[in-house]
Amino acid sequence: MEHITISESAQGHHILKIFNAPTAVLAALGAAALFGASTPFAKQFVGDLSALLLAGLLYLGSGVGLTGLRILRDRGWRNPGLARSEWPWLLAAIVCGGVAGPTLLMLGLARMSAASASLLLNLEGVLTAVLAWVVFKENADRRVMLGMLLIVLGGLVLSWPGAQSSVGTSWLGAALIVGACLCWALDNNLTRHVSNSDALFIAGTKGLVAATVNIGLAVMMGQSLPPWSVVGPVLLIGFLGYGVSLALFVVALRGLGAARTGAYFGAAPFMGAAIAIGVFHESTSPLFWGAGLLMALGIWLHLTERHEHLHRHSTLQHSHRHFPDIHHRHDHP
Repeated sequence: MEHITISESAQGHHILKIFNAPTAVLAALGAAALFGASTPFAKQFVGDLSALLLAGLLYLGSGVGLTGLRILRDRGWRNPGLARSEWPWLLAAIVCGGVAGPTLLMLGLARMSAASASLLLNLEGVLTAVLAWVVFKENADRRVMLGMLLIVLGGLVLSWPGAQSSVGTSWLGAALIVGACLCWALDNNLTRHVSNSDALFIAGTKGLVAATVNIGLAVMMGQSLPPWSVVGPVLLIGFLGYGVSLALFVVALRGLGAARTGAYFGAAPFMGAAIAIGVFHESTSPLFWGAGLLMALGIWLHLTERHEHLHRHSTLQHSHRHFPDIHHRHDHP
């Protein structure tokens, strides 16, 4: 395995054809499946643990598990190779996505059903793309914008007052879930700036820092750790749903960008809703299914979007590891 730093510069206009690399797409869908499944399973522990403690334990499972995998892979601790200019991006992503986001999600889950909360998590993809377009200047597309409008309409239907009694939705719970989505949207776009670095290091560090902050705050507030019969399953949910999922998400960011990775990640809420209904037998209503239909159509518009465009880019630097095949086994000065 070689570690190569590549510098590129270009002047003038170049044709860039954006395509969905199979590896990046599979990584995004794998991340979606794991994170989507984590929501209804985490919901089962909301009554036993506070929002802070539950979020902290979920990220503890993520951080410890991924850090252990990285040490086994590298046969010891290795420098992640993160540039000094990248650390502020990573720390900001940890605050948004590792501390604020999961805490808001757990508070929201205490006030609404896991199925409804899962569908509302579709707004993360919308907010991720909006920030990517408006703040970070990724390319926008009318088809994707229409899909996002349908997802937002689905969220409004799901939060409609008439849906509260039948699908377990409240305005406060919905607002907390939307807040979590905004935090993760910020996290996604911030992580994009360090996505060429080691995915296991990024995800593992985020988990360890988030766990330390959340669990520390919970202990300072007088909360005590639950028995291992509760801690064990929560750590496993965190490792798979937050840790492995995030590592796959970082891999997808490299090939797809924040907006399109967010679009593929839109499969996560439907996975969560399906488990909540099929496994935990949560009740639904016509409003719930109407919202799901609107959101599913919006996600379909995202996934079927293809485009190419002219653009100008400045000097780029990135660093990554790769395994050379038989045609590329040569020295790099």
